[in-house]
Amino acid sequence: MKKIAIVTGANRGLGLATSEALAQRGFKVVMAMRNPDKAQKQVNAFKMKDLDVVPLKLDLSQEKSINEFVEVIRKEFGFVDVLVNNAGILIDSEDGGNSSLFKTKSATIQKTFTTNTLGPFLLTQKIFPLMQQEGYGRIVNVSSGMAQLSVPQNASASYRISKTALNMVTNLFASEVQGADICVNSVSPGWVRTDMGGPHADRTIEQGIKGIVWAATLPKGGPNGGFFRDSAPLPW
Repeated sequence: MKKIAIVTGANRGLGLATSEALAQRGFKVVMAMRNPDKAQKQVNAFKMKDLDVVPLKLDLSQEKSINEFVEVIRKEFGFVDVLVNNAGILIDSEDGGNSSLFKTKSATIQKTFTTNTLGPFLLTQKIFPLMQQEGYGRIVNVSSGMAQLSVPQNASASYRISKTALNMVTNLFASEVQGADICVNSVSPGWVRTDMGGPHADRTIEQGIKGIVWAATLPKGGPNGGFFRDSAPLPW
């Protein structure tokens, strides 16, 4: 039986590339996204390569959507081996908060936190039992160097706060493993040339997914509760 991997935000950028990479490694990949119809071209391209991918609707900003998504997973598969919490938003520039902390609006923080932190928390909360029952799982929270408390930070407050909180989500779920072969880790892909990172970023998408795929395919006894880039530990 094939292993099942869920990748959120799978319609573009890191999520799309991670989906392809995991499918190439033999996973059946559930490509979770808000608008599956808009990704049909990419899905068809993967299937032409004999990659086993399934697009499925998921809006992480809506708990109802998360519940419906998990119910489909439970009914269709009954278990999950890998969860990559990749979906995220960076909208600080929309209210001027990208350049000034003092221009950051509470609504921007709330919207960002809902998608970047609360959504992954709720999805992990509901998927985790499906891993526990099998005694195996790999959960990857795609974080950012912009979340590091050990590094001076400025601007983009909403994004930074949400990703720092996501790292705590990693820490909390990692403590729930209790002897099972489950690894929960945060991964920073670095500054990547995606729609979010922009054209001037210093890393390719292929470089960005390296650590994500590594964390999603860790062997038994792999690290749990860590923060990594390119498989190397990062300070919190």
